[in-house]
Order: sequence, then C-alpha cells, then structure tokens
Amino acid sequence: MPHGRVYGGQVLAQSIVAAQRTVDVDRHAHSLHGYFLRPGDATQPITFSVDRIHDGRSFSTRRTQAFQNGVPIFSMIASFEVESPGLDHQVPMPAGLPAPEELPPADTTSEAVVSLDRHDAWDRPVEHRHVPADAYGAAPGEPTLRHAVWMRTPSRLPDDPALHRATLVYMTDMTVQETVLRAHGVSWSTPGLKLASLDHAMWWHRDGRADEWLLYVQESPSARGGRGLTQGRIYSRDGVLLASVAQEIMVRVPS
Repeated sequence: MPHGRVYGGQVLAQSIVAAQRTVDVDRHAHSLHGYFLRPGDATQPITFSVDRIHDGRSFSTRRTQAFQNGVPIFSMIASFEVESPGLDHQVPMPAGLPAPEELPPADTTSEAVVSLDRHDAWDRPVEHRHVPADAYGAAPGEPTLRHAVWMRTPSRLPDDPALHRATLVYMTDMTVQETVLRAHGVSWSTPGLKLASLDHAMWWHRDGRADEWLLYVQESPSARGGRGLTQGRIYSRDGVLLASVAQEIMVRVPS
C-alpha cells in the first residue's frame, strides 16, 4: 500500500493459510473473526503464530496472531469443519445488475487517485467492476446504503479450494469500506479523509473460484461516533452464495 503499510487483506489471507496448515486436510475454514491491532510495516517481515485451541470430531479451532518487531499487528480466531449433509438455503442474488463485461474497469491510475494515501491507489492483483461506478475520484453520486462490485483475479489460480478461500478473504477487504462513504456521498478523494479497518469477520458457505467473476453485494446498516459498519455477501456468477462478510471501520471525515 502507499506509504509502506501492509494491506489488511494480505494479513487476513496469510493468517487463514497459516491456521489451515495445522488442521487435517478434510477440515475446511468456515468462519474467522479478526482484529487489526496495529498498522503493518511493509518493509518488515511478518511472523504468524498459530495456537491449536481445540480439535473435536467435527470442528477445529485455531488462533493466529501476526507479529512484527515482537508485537501483534493482527489477531484472529478461525474455525474449521468436516463438511456434513444438512439444511441448505440462501438469500438469492440481486437481480437486474449489469454483467461485468458491461462495466468499465475501476480507475485506480488517475492522478487524483494516485495522489491519495489509501489502498485504492496501488496496482492490485484483483480486477474490479463497480456497480454503478467507483468512488475513487469524483463524488459517487446520490448517497446510497448499498452498492455492488464484480471482482476476480485476472490470472488463473490452482484448483486447491483452500487457496481460493484464502484468496476470497484477501479480496473482501478491498472495497467493503467504501459502502460507508457512499452512504454519505463521500469519495475517496475527499481532502483529509482518514479510514482504517478495525475488525473483520467472514463466513464461508460454499466453495467457489476466486479467478472467475464474483458479485460482492455490500451495504452499511449504521455509522456513528467515528465508526461505520459494513456487511457483504459474495455470489458466484450463477447466483450461488459463497460467503458473508462483516467489518467495522474507523472513519474520519473533516467537517
């Protein structure tokens, strides 16, 4: 990220990979709850420490902490399960949204965006198509509590489902903060805007591929006292609900 900070989604993804390596191969991540404690320094190595909290017949629980210079920058608890048959339902994917081919790529290279001290300015390995448009430069239009983003990795990934789950975590932290800004018609280029992730939760419901188009539907139910809550649902292109996300952010908009 600009000015040398570590992107939060990277720490999330690496933490779940570290935890996955300590459980049996037939146990898959189904939830994580993590807290961002300190900004990460991109010039320093990160050490991931995994505690084996519990191993039951169906579930395993792990705590992962990411350290730099001897202090934690991120702390997470994740749960893994042996998949078994059971009840099955989902909230349907919103209808009537344009396909990703009908939308322009997000503009993260304009002069207004590159000058910003935020993660939208860097060359990301994930492609985004915003519905209706991104909020990087000009104001995003009329205030709205909801928006959506098509996303994928442009490069083909290996078939390992655990890798796709980790990549999905990586992707979820990129745009979910924007929902709070859109609720007030604020763009990323607002002078003096300060924003940081406080925590992140994710639930995997079904497997999917991160290198194929996914629809990330996002909303912000509340903002107050310098904090904003965002929620998201991730669908495959054919409408299968793959995961749900929640994140609280610190947001400071100059008066």
